[in-house]
Parts: sequence; C-alpha cells; structure tokens
Amino acid sequence: MAYETIIGLEVHVELETNSKIFCGCSTSFGAEPNTQCCPVCLGLPGSLPKLNEKVIEFAAKAGAALNCEISPYSKMDRKHYFYPDMTKAFQTSQYDLPLCKAGHIYLEKFDKKIRINRIHIEEDAGKLLHMEEENSSLIDYNRVGVPLIEIVSEPDMRSPEEAIEYLRQLKSILEYLEISDCKMEQGSLRCDANISLREVGKKELNAKVELKNINSFKELLKALQKEEKRQLELYEFNESYKVIQETRRWDSAKGRTISMRSKENAHDYRYFPEPDLPGVVMAKEKIQRLYDHLPELPQQKKIRFISEYQLSEIETDILISNRKLSLFFEEAAKYYPQPKIIANWLLVELMKYLKEDTICIDSLKLKPIHLADMLKMIDDHTISGKIAKQVFEEMIQTGKTPQEIVKESGMVQITDTAALENIIEAILAENPKSVEDYRQGKEQALGFLMGQVMKQTKGKANPQIAKETLLKKL
Repeated sequence: MAYETIIGLEVHVELETNSKIFCGCSTSFGAEPNTQCCPVCLGLPGSLPKLNEKVIEFAAKAGAALNCEISPYSKMDRKHYFYPDMTKAFQTSQYDLPLCKAGHIYLEKFDKKIRINRIHIEEDAGKLLHMEEENSSLIDYNRVGVPLIEIVSEPDMRSPEEAIEYLRQLKSILEYLEISDCKMEQGSLRCDANISLREVGKKELNAKVELKNINSFKELLKALQKEEKRQLELYEFNESYKVIQETRRWDSAKGRTISMRSKENAHDYRYFPEPDLPGVVMAKEKIQRLYDHLPELPQQKKIRFISEYQLSEIETDILISNRKLSLFFEEAAKYYPQPKIIANWLLVELMKYLKEDTICIDSLKLKPIHLADMLKMIDDHTISGKIAKQVFEEMIQTGKTPQEIVKESGMVQITDTAALENIIEAILAENPKSVEDYRQGKEQALGFLMGQVMKQTKGKANPQIAKETLLKKL
C-alpha cells in the first residue's frame, strides 16, 4: 500500500515591539528573570489590558506580505487551557475572527503554492526552568505577554523538505518586513508541525500528530522524517495499533518523538470573547496602504538582483536568503562596481565563517566599504589575492580597514622587479637541478621554482611580475 505525507505548520513569531501586547513592560531578550513583568501581564486582580497598536500594524503587515485578506473587524478571545507558565489560567488570543486569513506562499523550488489559513495575534507564555534532580520547576514570567502572531498553514505540504522550504521562505519574508528578528535560537520563531499519513488517492485525512515547539530547520527536518517513518511503520506493520491524534515532543538527543498528551480540539480550549478588550477595527484605507507600501520582498529582490547585477540564480538565492547579507552586498556594490567579484567573496569567503558559526551576520565587524577598498587594492597590485584572504580574515575579526591591516602587517605586494631579481637569482642558485630540468623541457620544474619564489616572499610577490622575471632569468 502506498502512502502520502500530509504536513501543516503553525508558526509562532515574536513581534519586535518595544513593549508587550497588553502593557508597557519591555520585551528585550536576556533580562534577569521576572524583572520585566507587571500586574497586567501577570493577570493580577483589578488589572486591565490595553492592546498595543503596533502589534496590529505588524500583524497586518505580515498578512499583506503573505497575500492574506486583512479583516476590517477582528476581536480578541480568551483561550481557557491550563498553562503552568501563566498566572491567569487563560491565554488571550483570537479564535473565530482573526486579523488575517486566506493567504499563501509560493515555493519556487517545488513550483507549489502553500495556502495560509489564518494569521492571528496572541500573547506568549512564560518559560519553565526544569531543575535537574529536583521535583519542582522555576518560572520566568518575563516572556508572558510578549506579542506573537501565529501563522497557520493549510495541510498542503507533502514532504518534510517542502515544510523546511516553506519555513525558510516565511522566515525570510518576515525578516524583510522588519517585524521580527526571527532568531530561532532565542525562540523568536518556532513552530508546531502537524503530520499525518494517508493512502494515496484517499481524500479523507487520518489522525494527525502535533510536534511541539521546534526552533531550528535542522531539528524540524529530523523530527518530521522520524515521525513520518514511525507512522508509516504503524500503518504497514502493526494492524493492532493505529496512529492516534496526540501531541508529541521531539527528543533530539534520542532521535525520536515522544508522546506528551492527547491532542486537543478547539472546543477543549473553551474560547469566549475577551470582555476587557474592544474589537479591532481597521479602516479600508489603512488596509489598502499596507498593501501599497510593502517593502521589497525576497522574490522581488531576486528578480532585480539577476537583472541589475547579472548574478546567477544560485548566487542570488543565497544573497537574498538573509536580508542583512543582501543589504551588505548592495552597499559594497556602490563602492566597487563589480558585483560578481563582491558576490564571490561573500558567498565563498564570508559564508565559510558563517557556516562555521565563528561569526554572526548581525554582529559582523566587516564593513561594505572596507571590502570594496580591499578589492581595489587587489586591482592596483597593492596586495595579491592570497594576501587578500589574510586581510579579509583580519577585517572580520577586528573591524579594521584593509589599509590599516596591510600597513601594520607589512603585507604590501612586492612589485619591484629589481628586488624580485635578487630573490630569484638566489633561488636559481640553490636549485640547479630544477633549472636544468626546465631547460630540458620539464614544465613542472617551473611550477616548483615559482612555489619557491612565493615561499621566500611569504606570498607577497606579484605572481605575474614574478613569473615574467623568473622566465627571463631561466
């Protein structure tokens, strides 16, 4: 029997506002536990919430970018469910009248449109800190009330790989909108994945499993692949046990999903309208302005980069995948109008450091104008390409200009023919056999002698001038 995989994602995104959704407490990350909370976000008796207008603006902006319909009227609801990391015994969210609905993302890689069911706003919960070998947990309430949007897709993805591509595209769009920093390692973007299998050709959906709170592409891919395999084995080899609707967590260390609880349905949450907050009304003119004034999004930037800078599709895809990397590229291109060369240095040399996690694009010390200046120094033969790699590394580590680094380290390329002649004459005198081999037609001897020149000059010799001088002496 052949089965197909059905996947939908619920993506939670922390909005980059200065204050929380219903109060004035700070949303900054990394503060001392329980120092960024007040009676309102703790839900203490007598406190009343006030909706942060910036949250509505950011959420609606996301809806416009994701091709959603933005509702002129939406409302807040209470979601009654036991949250051990919230004090008020309910979460304020949206239920039947969300802010945005009926959108989509196009996955160019798979030539497929993934529908978005809805985008709604809600507050985040706190953070439980489980103590090793203790029967109790600690709670940090700083995150309670941090504004979230939840982006709920339709179950349109048919493989873990499609789900990863959808999440990558979504993250990139949100970064370009500048409504969230999308730092997955800090929990700013995390997702719940719903996955089920069904027989090919069948229309009805089988019981789904929800995988909770995964915050990296790598772990999401592994979790979906493992759960896909687990369900397939149940359907194919275990007639007495079927997949049940439940919530499971991903145990990265053990490489498996583990049951947490049965999966709730909407009625289990006992939603009802939030009595302390009025409905959200957006004028049609304001909604239209959101659509009309969207920033340049990744797909638009891709088309422009290919046309304007004559880059390949592969080069462009990597550059636009990170908004800050694309901005760095464009800024450097203003100072050094050879975009292909700039792209090559970013995609080869810079990406090497980014992939090794030795640096982060957000805290990059290297400046676009400094990269441009270094490339000009290669062009005017001040430094060689080999030396430039050393200069590039030091610029990344220190933030110094290439001129400062070259001056301090004495890396200037040797272009003085007279100086090179003295070095080459000494090398020829020390290697008579290689000289004789070359004169007898053995071309590899020339490579050896050039290697000796570069070694002797510590890579500072201008390769072209050095080779011409060497041939002259031979």
